[in-house]
Amino acid sequence: NASAKKFMSAFQLQPVLVPFYALFLSVIAGGLLMLAAGVNPIDAYWALLRGMFGSADRIAGSVARSVPYVGSALALTFAARAGLFNIGAEGQMLIGGVAAGWVGTWAFLADAPGVLLISAIVLAGIIGGGFWGFIPGVLRVTTGAHEVITTIMLNSIALFLTRWLVNSRDPVVLRDITNTAPSTRPIPDAGRLPELVDSNPPLHWGVFLMIAAAVLVWFVFKRTTLGFEMTTVGTNPLAANYAGIGVSKILVIAMTVSGALAGLAAASEVSGTNGVFQPGAFLAIGFDGIAIALLARGNPIAILPASLLWGAMLSGAPLMQAETGASIDIVRVIQALVLLFVAADAIVRQIFRLKGEATGLGVSTTGWSS
Repeated sequence: NASAKKFMSAFQLQPVLVPFYALFLSVIAGGLLMLAAGVNPIDAYWALLRGMFGSADRIAGSVARSVPYVGSALALTFAARAGLFNIGAEGQMLIGGVAAGWVGTWAFLADAPGVLLISAIVLAGIIGGGFWGFIPGVLRVTTGAHEVITTIMLNSIALFLTRWLVNSRDPVVLRDITNTAPSTRPIPDAGRLPELVDSNPPLHWGVFLMIAAAVLVWFVFKRTTLGFEMTTVGTNPLAANYAGIGVSKILVIAMTVSGALAGLAAASEVSGTNGVFQPGAFLAIGFDGIAIALLARGNPIAILPASLLWGAMLSGAPLMQAETGASIDIVRVIQALVLLFVAADAIVRQIFRLKGEATGLGVSTTGWSS
């Protein structure tokens, strides 16, 4: 009837549907891949769902797994608001993480109250990540060096620098020589974020830090002058400059805060999950953040459920493999397909007859290609 048609018309106009349709197509494509590999996709997906949310401990583990992805996706989203493409979240997390792990073992803080020690660790992560984001921001405005190139280079520098700091035995820099696996010395118990659930990985108060960060970023975007100026710069930097907005200042601020958000996530993992810094702890998290930010369409609040989905899929994959023999890599393929369909949402709109135009992260990408 007419009312049903009107409802469906309004339903299809909602941009939020594109990520859901993209996920649906990815699941279908993943199921076909399983069939080709001789695996029953229904059994595999059922095992994956139970691995994700099949018990209270599994739910807690899925939430805990999602925590660093929130920071990584927020980092990309914050920079994208100003028209910047920060793909250096992994390097920023590495520098923030090693700074947090180092500060957490300072001798004069060993007997400090827990609140002070945790605050110092978190602040170190924020400063470390922010500094690593500040560098490409300054290079962009002073030399014109594109942030995509500089952040890729800085990712490599951060990886090899942190590996040397933690792996080196002669001289010993940050390595815990009593541990066979390369890592910094353990953070005292007082410096560990309180644990909420003894899951795998443990769910700790870092989840509240990430929720607060997402709300804060949303507030900056929607309710502050800085957010308005970032949106203006990201949409049209020439018009922003003509209007009296300091474009260079905004670009540096955007990259610095972007790095600080990544560093906050790293400090949360060091203090809450691992208790030490290990160079391999943040492998691929920075690039996963790109997919999550796209899935959330640049909405800081939507990043929370998108990150939960991402982390939960990785948490549930081992049970899927154990029960059906399906490779864990299938989950990564599905995640890659989500990125493909969301990034190329014109395909999704054509398949499902959706109206509207592609919006990407919700800002103009003029600055990305200039």
